[in-house]
Amino acid sequence: MISLLGSALVEFALAWYLTIQTGSATILATAVMVALLPQVILGPFIGPLIDRWNRKRIMIGADLAIALITVGLVLLFYLDTIQVWHIYVAMIARAIGQSFHFPAMQATIPLIVPAKHLVRISGLTQMFQGIINIAAPPAGALLMSILPMQQILSIDIITATLAIGFLAVVTIPKTIRSAETVATTVIKEMIQGFRYIWGWKGLRILMILSALLNLFLIPPFTLLPILVTTHLGGDVLKLGWLESAFGIGVIVGGLILGAWGGFKKSMVTVLLGVAVSGAAAIAIGFTSLDLFMLAVAACFIIGTGLTFANAPIIAIMQKTISNNMQGRVFSLVGAIGAAATPLGLIIAGPLADSFGISLIYFVAGAATLLLCVFAAFIPSVMNLGTEADESIETVKVKDEIDSQTSKITPANG
Repeated sequence: MISLLGSALVEFALAWYLTIQTGSATILATAVMVALLPQVILGPFIGPLIDRWNRKRIMIGADLAIALITVGLVLLFYLDTIQVWHIYVAMIARAIGQSFHFPAMQATIPLIVPAKHLVRISGLTQMFQGIINIAAPPAGALLMSILPMQQILSIDIITATLAIGFLAVVTIPKTIRSAETVATTVIKEMIQGFRYIWGWKGLRILMILSALLNLFLIPPFTLLPILVTTHLGGDVLKLGWLESAFGIGVIVGGLILGAWGGFKKSMVTVLLGVAVSGAAAIAIGFTSLDLFMLAVAACFIIGTGLTFANAPIIAIMQKTISNNMQGRVFSLVGAIGAAATPLGLIIAGPLADSFGISLIYFVAGAATLLLCVFAAFIPSVMNLGTEADESIETVKVKDEIDSQTSKITPANG
């Protein structure tokens, strides 16, 4: 939480800096797009490394690398030599670190949390993220009014240092590497991760739907600063209110899931969250100075809805996927889900510049509702988390991997 708070301050400050300096939806969309590319391109290769390496060291190393990148940005702002392409490069480098950190963290949780509590813990984790979403925007807006950029960015360096110190003293059980992981190459392990996902029909279809949701939903929220400058008088505090409302929604959703655990059929909880998020996205399209509170309420609903959508899926995967496969699967799932986002940003940025930002929210909300209805009629998706932990196809893949492993004998006999 400490590290993520610092990162959130940096992301808010950089997004608003680009908005003020350029006023272009295309520039802002491009910045987010280049930050996503490392996850899409490198994610499949990073997963096997997470399953091989010490996950605690991966998280510490990623935090340290991101902090060093922020040091570079601080120097550029201090020397007044910062340019847009510098920010692009920094975002790419920070994204590489995050591509290691996030799946390593997700794969670590099942090592210290009992399976029966994973949905609740996932909900509470979403709640903690909501606290960050509440704190970072108004704090960033306030800091930008009283401090130069280099000092705001320095906060991320301090929070990363604290996070590394705390993580260094935490005991995390190590995963046991099987003969299969010792003997195979990273490329072969990556292919096994693909086969694992492809063999689980429900997860395979869900990942396709997730990519389509990212195609429609992420660009509108990436372009919130443009909405503020064109419809809300360019008031950075209003941007802070919108993002904080989203964070409050995440907290409320996390608290509800932490206490309740969701419907018995997990995918009902997921689709409920997706549906209300789509409806709220349409509402944001009507935003104006007179209807500002409508946008605030819509962001709150989206925060709650996305928590309902994300937490059960993460818990299902943590519960059903063997731990020595989780690094690969989480990285691949993240890469697949993020792959469509750059395309959405390429389309949304120029479209917003040409036809207005409101159109983006109307299209995104309507498409999300249609995808939700479509998913509700796919049995293999709706039964995720309620049938046996793994589908027949996944068992076949695992059996094949196990049979190959049984043929491997140590070199020393």
